[in-house]
Amino acid sequence: VVSTQSTGVLIAIQSLKLPDNKLIDLYEHIVLELIELRELSAARSLLRQTDPMIMLKQLQPDRYIHLETLLARSYFDPREAYPEGSSKERRRAAIAQALAGEVSVVPPARMLALLGQALKWQQHQGQLPPGTSIDVFRGKAAVKDEEEEKYPTQLSRTIKFGGKSHPECCKYSPDGQYLVTGTLDGFIEVWNFTTGKIRKDLRYQAQEQFMLMDDAVSCMNFSRDSEMLATGSQDGRIKVWKIQAGQCLRRFEKAHSAGVTCITFSRDGSQLLSASFDQTIRIHGLKSGKTLKEFRGHTSFVNEAQFTADGHTIISASSDGTVKVWSLKSTENINTFKPALGSSASEITVNSIHLLPRNTEQFVVCNRTNTVSIMNMQGQIVKSFSSGKRQGGDFVCCTLSPRESGYTVWGRTTSCTAS
Repeated sequence: VVSTQSTGVLIAIQSLKLPDNKLIDLYEHIVLELIELRELSAARSLLRQTDPMIMLKQLQPDRYIHLETLLARSYFDPREAYPEGSSKERRRAAIAQALAGEVSVVPPARMLALLGQALKWQQHQGQLPPGTSIDVFRGKAAVKDEEEEKYPTQLSRTIKFGGKSHPECCKYSPDGQYLVTGTLDGFIEVWNFTTGKIRKDLRYQAQEQFMLMDDAVSCMNFSRDSEMLATGSQDGRIKVWKIQAGQCLRRFEKAHSAGVTCITFSRDGSQLLSASFDQTIRIHGLKSGKTLKEFRGHTSFVNEAQFTADGHTIISASSDGTVKVWSLKSTENINTFKPALGSSASEITVNSIHLLPRNTEQFVVCNRTNTVSIMNMQGQIVKSFSSGKRQGGDFVCCTLSPRESGYTVWGRTTSCTAS
């Protein structure tokens, strides 16, 4: 208002809902300035055809007639236009101050913060895969040209540990920013996977202050947004960490009565699903810090448990040779499958299960045989992959490639070979 031309001010206030008296003051001043500039046609249209000026004519006819008189003159005298002691600049300043109370000014940093919160909420709801680049102006994810998936052919880096310790588990974060290991002595360390050295850009590690469990770290997993890390230990405890600060956000001292074998976050990051050597599966609330549900039915160690994509069921794998599907709501066992065939099938350990990202009705089963299978939720084997070895060819673990457009199954056998 203080420095902009009158037309710019009118455009700027179109989206504002201003009180009638302030609108009248503003329009009146714009008419006066147009008369001074001898833009008589524009001043006449504004005075006679706009709602604020028509309202002025009805409420304060003397004030309106004064404007008509100034418009009819062949000259402009500021002393007649503005009251004594006032001027165009002072009048502008007064109107600007009056309008300032009607406008909320948000600093640019606040807008950036809101955009950041909106994107995090989309990640939280699973609408935005972690690590995705977003075009804010188009409101959609940036599309990259899909590269051909290639399997690794050479060793990239080796990380060496102390003689009295060795890693029990490791995990990359979903956004690819962190590589974390958990060791026998309870240390949880974040590594620079390019150099193979401890990351010193994390302040707590630079100060030799590490995330730590009271016993050997047996499993770990990240939240979908890569901001939280959950770790389980051999003594049945679980801790949740803020990875950037190394801060323990929540601890579950009696999560299980034996070692924790696997742990995973729910889709919204509000709950933890864990399995254990105590033959149970449990759900823990991050907000309450309590165990919310327990699933019983396996007769040996539970090696893996996962939420299914629909969020209504849980699928688990056990050393009792079975894969079970559970109702998340009732905790009841809905289905039980035995992936391995033969008379001793019930005794063949199921090491892990992996849900296929593009086909939520199918999952990969890795058991202690020389075959990795893809099964559906009805227990039927859809496809099988064999190591081709009778001796030393039994799989001990497997994983899926991260690409969501398809899948590659990687397995490691007892002979330390990859297939």
